Amino acid sequence: MRVLICILFFAAFPLRAEEVDVELVLAVDVSRSMQLNELDIQRRGYVEALQSPEVIKAITGGMIGAIALSYVEWGGAGSYRLIVPWTRIESAEDAGHVADIIEGHFETTLRQTSISWAIDLSLDLFQSNHFNGLRRVIDVSGDGPNNSGTPVDTARDRALAQGIIINGLPLMTRDAMSDRWGIPDLDAYYRNCVIGGPGAFVIPVRDWSEFASAVRRKLVLEIAGRTPPIPPRVLPVAAYDCQIGERIWRRNMQRNWVEP
Repeated sequence: MRVLICILFFAAFPLRAEEVDVELVLAVDVSRSMQLNELDIQRRGYVEALQSPEVIKAITGGMIGAIALSYVEWGGAGSYRLIVPWTRIESAEDAGHVADIIEGHFETTLRQTSISWAIDLSLDLFQSNHFNGLRRVIDVSGDGPNNSGTPVDTARDRALAQGIIINGLPLMTRDAMSDRWGIPDLDAYYRNCVIGGPGAFVIPVRDWSEFASAVRRKLVLEIAGRTPPIPPRVLPVAAYDCQIGERIWRRNMQRNWVEP
């Protein structure tokens, strides 16, 4: 009887989704091509950005004055760690709580690089939350092209069909791993194969010293719904090989190199 009463109650008074300015998934690359010090810089960059006055002002200055945020680390297809489940942020205290969770978590890298998996995982996260955002945004950071899972442009198109915006933070720092597994024009790859939706943008990071400021700028733009100017060198091109990461993977595996 009690169960029946509960069913009838929720049928008559369904739970209402919480209104927010934006539902934002921070999808952060922790593939094996990332060094441990780089993972530390990356996490600290998000921690600093979330507690910065600029980001807090963007959060509290929106139409509703609140956002919903989820922070997930990803590697190859099927590999991920959900660090921060969906959390409402409407104050500096809320943002500080999320930053503390990110800062307090440190694990090693995951195998391979599947941007398509990061996008599909984000779609599942949107389906499972109880928020209703004016915008839904996937914020993908990564240091190489897709080399695992479904084609990245296929996953991108699935997200765009649901009205979701995808922005990118390509990490274009150079080392031995990026020379073997990466591409020199990762910003163009993100522009042509990863991002999409109204106002979608790319902010490349060419040196780790730029990371914290790039994350802060990106979060402000995403939360406020603004778009930075697009540098001419990363404008979309008529034909771009969105399968280049998979080709590099096959070539390197034939040479018996250790995968990222």
